[in-house]
Amino acid sequence: MTPPLVLASSSPRRRELLAALGVDFVVRPADIDESQLADTPPAARVELLARMKAEACTAGAAEVVLAADTLVVLDGRALGKPSDLADARQTLALLRGREHEVVTGVALRSGHERVQASVRTSVHMRAYSDHEVDDFVGTGAAQDKAGAYAIQDASFHPVNRIAGCYCNVVGLPLGTVRRLLAAMLRTDLPSVPHPPQCHGCPDWA
Repeated sequence: MTPPLVLASSSPRRRELLAALGVDFVVRPADIDESQLADTPPAARVELLARMKAEACTAGAAEVVLAADTLVVLDGRALGKPSDLADARQTLALLRGREHEVVTGVALRSGHERVQASVRTSVHMRAYSDHEVDDFVGTGAAQDKAGAYAIQDASFHPVNRIAGCYCNVVGLPLGTVRRLLAAMLRTDLPSVPHPPQCHGCPDWA
């Protein structure tokens, strides 16, 4: 029997992605002060924040905790969630027609055991118009997303192409999570079809 899995995140996107692995889990968000790592380089920051979330999550001895943190990185600068509508417009203007990285740190803990990893995806945005930005920002969908966009948004569809894991850009690199979880549990996970977005993904095992 697989130990109970706890997702230490309130993100609906991470819930949807994790469900594709065919494992049962409960959601128990972890509350941490992310501002204390504001000056930490982005790649190190996502790993530290994922680890801190995993440690802060309340869990029983038999439970496995999964935590993640995602940043959008442009020219070495981390772009977090926009503070308001004007910030969302400014962020999308900065990203327009340019390439950036999405970096996610993933951490799992169970008892005294800890495993973690980080995943990078290169993302090239299309040259969307100011009018498209205004329409998207006006829906409110930009407010809770790193970089102020969602790759899966069918109306705005801001991304031209990517190199790497698609699910990582959404917020949870499924292939990496599957590999780490199987290693921690020392067992094969349920056999499930690849989610459509994972076909060809280098991280899916």
